[in-house]
Amino acid sequence: MMTALVNETTYRVLYVENDPQMASTFYQAFRETASITVVNSLEEALFCLEADHDIDLVVFNDRLNSTSFLNAIRDNPKAEKLATILLTAQPAIDISAEPYRGRVIDVFQYGYSEAAFQTRLSYLKRKKQYTESGANIHKSAPVRMPFGKRLFDIVVSFTLLLLISPILLVVAILVKLDSKGPIFYGSKRVGMGYKVFNMYKFRTMRTDADQMLASMASQNMYNKQKVEEPADQLCEACRQAGTACQRPLFLDDKQVCEEIHFRNEKAKAMFSKFKEDPRVTRLGKFLRNTSIDELPQFYNILRGDMSFVGNRPLPPYEAEKLTAAGYARRFAAPAGLTGLWQVTKRGGAAVSDQERIQLDVLYAKKFSFKTDLMIVIRTLKAVWQKENV
Repeated sequence: MMTALVNETTYRVLYVENDPQMASTFYQAFRETASITVVNSLEEALFCLEADHDIDLVVFNDRLNSTSFLNAIRDNPKAEKLATILLTAQPAIDISAEPYRGRVIDVFQYGYSEAAFQTRLSYLKRKKQYTESGANIHKSAPVRMPFGKRLFDIVVSFTLLLLISPILLVVAILVKLDSKGPIFYGSKRVGMGYKVFNMYKFRTMRTDADQMLASMASQNMYNKQKVEEPADQLCEACRQAGTACQRPLFLDDKQVCEEIHFRNEKAKAMFSKFKEDPRVTRLGKFLRNTSIDELPQFYNILRGDMSFVGNRPLPPYEAEKLTAAGYARRFAAPAGLTGLWQVTKRGGAAVSDQERIQLDVLYAKKFSFKTDLMIVIRTLKAVWQKENV
């Protein structure tokens, strides 16, 4: 049976789920962001899409045969602009492969963070509003780099690029000879004011490095100690009271304690960094230890994407975890080639992700020409990195 759960928002979501508890939880969590229609089978989902052409997003539980659903809508011109998010138990899905390619825009594992899903959903809604209006719906207060800092960046980065151009040419040739793949590696980064840009480095990793990341989670230096789950799956409060679980969640048809679930979620690392990273090439290890791989970022500095000193720009998947007020303050400072965190805890062997955030926030509050000069001097002393991270 199809149930429509509607609010006043204009972003339309079709949620395909046959578990009433999961459907209710999803609606309660995201009803303020989107207008949600819930169906409980593949057939009802296809019928709903045929009857209602204004659906913007389908959230599909993988166990309800997502492959058949994606194949069914692939050749339907009415679903040409329809996006799909999969909920799945699979540890990894390649959305560039069939039948996901061109239809599935994201994958969330069961037990996903509601905050992370909310970030994704809000972005999609804003994107639709922007496309329909042809203008930016909401303009936040601009975050600007101080004029003196920007002028310094332009003059120094341009001068350095001219001086080191022979070195850049030699390194480019060596990278090409050392391993297959492009000379430069450009990746999306989030900088000052949540600006997204391509940050450039000399390539130091294998071309399949991103695909290897999921299998290396246990080697992450930022991972916290695994939280031991009690055998009876009860939190301390329920165990002492001698009652059944008073805060149950139903994930993948399995009841779990909400307290234990969120405690495990908090134990997951916000950042990724590895010691003796197996993805790094032979030449890449030398380039990283000498920081030569960072030299192309002088171009980012000249463009205005970054500054010489600031908070390290983050990949989008890390930046989306830092949207709380206490964390977001770090994005009020310029993105930097080096910064307070790097010179305080060079290599990161003893730094936790919370300490790193606190250092970033501290820089955003206190940065000045004097602070930047101190960081530059300390960076020059620490250029040769002794640990292979």
